[in-house]
Amino acid sequence: MTTKSISVTNLPYWESGKRRIRFLYLVGDTTFQLTKTSRNEEPVIPLFLGADLFLNTDVRTENHPRYHAKFAKRGLATKLAFAPDFRFEGIRVPCSHNSLWFYCVHGVFQVAFEFYSKQEQLSILESFQDLWKSRINDDQLNSAYNVRLQLDTKPPKTSSQETPVGFNPSSSDISVPAEHNVNSQDTPEDLEEVTLESTSGQGDNSSSADHDYCSQIKPVESEHISVLTERLHSIGNKVKCTSGVDKNREEAILKLLDFVEYWIDGQVDEEKLTEAVMVLLQTHFHGYSIYSSPLLQAVACWLGHQFHEANSSVSHQVEGFKMRNIEHIKDLPPAEDLATELFPEAMRNLLIHWMGLSEEAATWKRLSEYPIVLLILEFANHNLITGVAHVLYSSLICR
Repeated sequence: MTTKSISVTNLPYWESGKRRIRFLYLVGDTTFQLTKTSRNEEPVIPLFLGADLFLNTDVRTENHPRYHAKFAKRGLATKLAFAPDFRFEGIRVPCSHNSLWFYCVHGVFQVAFEFYSKQEQLSILESFQDLWKSRINDDQLNSAYNVRLQLDTKPPKTSSQETPVGFNPSSSDISVPAEHNVNSQDTPEDLEEVTLESTSGQGDNSSSADHDYCSQIKPVESEHISVLTERLHSIGNKVKCTSGVDKNREEAILKLLDFVEYWIDGQVDEEKLTEAVMVLLQTHFHGYSIYSSPLLQAVACWLGHQFHEANSSVSHQVEGFKMRNIEHIKDLPPAEDLATELFPEAMRNLLIHWMGLSEEAATWKRLSEYPIVLLILEFANHNLITGVAHVLYSSLICR
């Protein structure tokens, strides 16, 4: 039995002030390379390592994946998935999670202006502006790519226009043998990012210890792992023995597993949780009345507690509004505008859908009935704003 070799590659880096940002070139949708040549027929896009971009910012390391995903939704970042036997020098990742986040140059500017100091922003502008101009018409990135290395045995013929301003060629060596072809059979969904641990390594020209992706994985008691693994195996065996699962139940199970998978990886994805809860509610109501559903009652209780805890922030918002509009208290904005300004969106959504006043409702209906929504919000939050609320409240307490 032969042991498969591990290919280790040094990424080149782009210097911007005190920052050194590693990068590679995405060629088409399936390959990458470390140098740009004039022989490429497919589009060649420079992509910059997300861990380097967020190094020494106020964003906590465990929150990096959430920010990467946010930028990916805007087409500014992407996750590149590599084969398990492929490694980059100075970047340690578990073999089962061999994927990294990269940003296009437009994403570099967005990160800089959101998280960097003014001096660092200036450095980014100075070192990346020529590249930004040349890539101004690039399409948005896909959320993920499965990529392999494109090997070029001939020395690249680069012109002065192809050489990036901040490019440092000293770290562009590659130790992959020419016959080694890196393929990834995993889909982007199978390769997930792990929490990154970033340590500054900018004091010299070596990037060998910049990022240890494994250091945040804390050892878990073996008995806990055993219990979890046994439970998952048990579920897998039950699925194999089941003759069939109806479509609605299958959808609910898959949504729950999506959320569980993210949770195991230490990621809290509210969108995944929302999808799981919604499919549970919809599936649950096939056999239950809304008057007897324990699930709906639990959701209602939880929602009520959340709205009650929000009372102090709502009161603060209302008091500020009254101070600003003390001279115009008899000439307030329309009920819908007032409710939007003063009360949380979730509170409004609950009432307007309950009363049939969603965006699809007729304009006349929203205009005539939205004052009722505002009145209920005022009473429920113990914050009286309109004259109608004051009059009704006085009438009610007298009784």
